[in-house]
Amino acid sequence: MFRPVPGAGVPKEERVVSDELRKGARVSGESRAELAAELRRRYDEGESIRSLAAATGRSYGFVHRLLGETGVELRGRGGATRKA
Repeated sequence: MFRPVPGAGVPKEERVVSDELRKGARVSGESRAELAAELRRRYDEGESIRSLAAATGRSYGFVHRLLGETGVELRGRGGATRKA
């Protein structure tokens, strides 16, 4: 069975994962604040939540929640809107 590797396809220099922020490791305190600030900066520059999740080895939900904690205004889903 094929399993995608977290961060696969993401350039090495864009990955935010460190030994302290391994997938599944609890992130709290200063580390959490630093990660949240970095993710907010990158999201504000146009990166998607999915690409941030892949780059950090975290879930979409974790990144979404962390961005929400920073007070960022989340973008819409995109694509064409349907008129009734």
